[in-house]
Amino acid sequence: MKESWRVAGLAGVDVHDDARAMRAWRWMQWVLFALSLLAIPAFYFELAAASRFHLAGRALYASMSAGFTMVLGRIAFLSRKPERFITRNAYDVLIAAGSAISVAWGALPWSPLEWLLRVVFVGLVAARIVVSLRSFFSPGRLGLLLVIAVLLLASAGAGFYWLEPGVHTYAEGVWLAFESSATVGYGDMAPTTPASRVFAAFVVLLGYGLLSLVFASIAATFVEQEERILRREMHRDIKALRDEIAALRQDVQAAAGGEARVAAASAGPVKPAASHPGESH
Repeated sequence: MKESWRVAGLAGVDVHDDARAMRAWRWMQWVLFALSLLAIPAFYFELAAASRFHLAGRALYASMSAGFTMVLGRIAFLSRKPERFITRNAYDVLIAAGSAISVAWGALPWSPLEWLLRVVFVGLVAARIVVSLRSFFSPGRLGLLLVIAVLLLASAGAGFYWLEPGVHTYAEGVWLAFESSATVGYGDMAPTTPASRVFAAFVVLLGYGLLSLVFASIAATFVEQEERILRREMHRDIKALRDEIAALRQDVQAAAGGEARVAAASAGPVKPAASHPGESH
């Protein structure tokens, strides 16, 4: 698994690297996670018609690029092999470069090529966010998954309320977010603008995956209860089997001791050895 992360460019700091670099990476990787979150509002701010939102989006991209560059540069400075560290984290280098390009390139309306590149870039950032949280997305953490699911629906509802003209209330935005994440598709509401459709694509990908984890966690809870009962029964059977084996061993030892006593008794007393002529008495 670690080898796959190295090939993907998300390997972090090598365990054999400098201790200072490893300590810095433990908390700086969460700085990179926070910076990655800036790409989502930046993408939609640049789609807004108001110039202040457009400038805010570019400012977020600039902050993201500068932050990634400083963090990667700091860890590379502390690393014994900075070239190897940069190679192991080529994915983050790509995000830093993509956010820098997003600052200087692209006045509205976007061309089809720029639409494609920007959607791919946001998809790469979204994948990095999921990878950063992979340790939290385990089926055994039902409570945490439910909280994240509620937050996702709440934020997605606000996003649809802002981006979709057909959504007139926040409740309708939450309903559209649920329809999208659950892939229900009743047809009563649907994204109509390019911005809301792109947003819906990410809601489907993240929401469907998260809901799948929630249901998997619920199923795992019932399976775990049955496994716990089976483990208790297995331990009880193993204990009973050990007691039977111990009792059987005692019986075998007792039987062996009895046979030895019977054999000794049937042999009779030991006769003294006959004396030879000429021996002194």
